[in-house]
Amino acid sequence: MSELNRSTAPNVVILGNGIAGVSAALSLRQRRKDARITLVSGESDTFFSRTALMYIYMGHMRLADTQPHAPWFWREKRIERVQGWVSAVDTDARRLRFDDGRALAYDTLVLATGSVPNRFGWPGQDLPGVQGLYSLQDLERLERETPAVKDAVVVGGGLIGIELAEMLHSRGIGVTILSRESAYWDNALPQLEAEIVGEVIRAAGIGLRLSIGLRTVEAGLDGRASSVVTTTGERLSAQLVGLTAGVRPNLGALPGSNVPIARGVLVDRTLRTSIPGVWACGDCAEIRDPAAPNTPGVVETLWYTGRMQGERCGENIAAAWADTPPTPYTRGVPFNSAKFIDLEWHTYGDVGNANQTSPEDLVWVHRGRRHLMRLAVRDGRVVGVNALGLRQRQSTWTRWIEEGRTPSHVIDRLAEAHFDPELSRRFEREIAGALREQLR
Repeated sequence: MSELNRSTAPNVVILGNGIAGVSAALSLRQRRKDARITLVSGESDTFFSRTALMYIYMGHMRLADTQPHAPWFWREKRIERVQGWVSAVDTDARRLRFDDGRALAYDTLVLATGSVPNRFGWPGQDLPGVQGLYSLQDLERLERETPAVKDAVVVGGGLIGIELAEMLHSRGIGVTILSRESAYWDNALPQLEAEIVGEVIRAAGIGLRLSIGLRTVEAGLDGRASSVVTTTGERLSAQLVGLTAGVRPNLGALPGSNVPIARGVLVDRTLRTSIPGVWACGDCAEIRDPAAPNTPGVVETLWYTGRMQGERCGENIAAAWADTPPTPYTRGVPFNSAKFIDLEWHTYGDVGNANQTSPEDLVWVHRGRRHLMRLAVRDGRVVGVNALGLRQRQSTWTRWIEEGRTPSHVIDRLAEAHFDPELSRRFEREIAGALREQLR
């Protein structure tokens, strides 16, 4: 068994080189010039933008275009990179063990292993032609599979589901999305927004079946996926089945490691586990209050929370070495943005979903149903905003929400949050008039 490193300097190994792992490495390097930092990943030897996978497939970008840092950057920052699949974490010996027999020693370990697609035990879910869309290997598999695919079924809505559907549709493949919700992604979108997004998906030529799920994936004579049977008993042709019903923390290397896990790797708000020298951040971390050990923790599976957790993790590792107080991680005002085909969505704060909106909400929707603004209002204060077809400035909405501004204050200043491209159509006057009417 070969040992990949030995050093008298503080030796930090980060398992995972996605946004959380890389952010932890850069944050730590900023604070400790003497640390030896190694990024480990089986997926890729360098960091790339995972959210851009769809654009590689659609021919809009090359893989190199999705890599924010050139090779010289890692040399300049003195961050080593090791590519290989880790099969076990030995916390007693403080070593990672690889599936090829190698071992890598650490003094401090950061688990930033990300997510894997959910699988719910569907019969046929492991057939050739059934896959998720998360990793570079998923993208490579999709490239190999799709030349022979005529029909595809995507199981699950949400952001990954619509991306995969759009990718396949761009190559002339007939795509149907199966969604258990009664309106598209209504566990994250209020009812009206969910209905509008559903209209956009159907208008693009993608099938959308609501209140329906997957029962089984059937194999053809060649042993590959050929069709699916839905929960209503309907059989749909599908030579490719995309499983996009959410993700779960990637804990594959941790059984037998003594690292505490529940849904994810259990950490406190400083992102430290109960095992000396072991930290976690990003999609794989479950933040739990030590004072309430029986209360389920929080798992955040967003790009920006991965970045924020990684930065705080690196900061707190340096603080621990310096014997100074750590800084708890806080998410701040939530935000997200995405594109449903050609419809942009921006959300800031607490907007709720189809089952959690407030009668105080103020909503404007354009007659063409491609532009919408919802002010989420609680006790006379704006707590969030949803915007469809309207780009909104994050810093402005964050400030208004943090300051607890009234709807009138926000409505009078909507132009300050405008972030659409120059010369695009402006709707602030129309929105403000409609929302003021609702305030009366």
